[in-house]
Amino acid sequence: MALDNSVKEEIVKKYGKSAGDCGSSEVQIALLTANINSLSDHFSKNSKDVHSKRGLLKMVMKRRSLIKYLKKKDISSYENLIKQLGLRK
Repeated sequence: MALDNSVKEEIVKKYGKSAGDCGSSEVQIALLTANINSLSDHFSKNSKDVHSKRGLLKMVMKRRSLIKYLKKKDISSYENLIKQLGLRK
């Protein structure tokens, strides 16, 4: 269910501002999105896993607050990230 280190490194390289940038909002949102997508696949097979659903909801709320912060801080970066991740329709 958790992301592999190689996947995390690729996401950091793609969305980070530098090679070791793992704390910026863009990287955190991208990592949470990848983790949420992997958990969504898990729930298609295990529909009664209530404990993991709580963790999923916490991740969704954390991502939502980070997106809200990024939108307030830098609107162009927000728009690029949303377009790349395909979050809004």
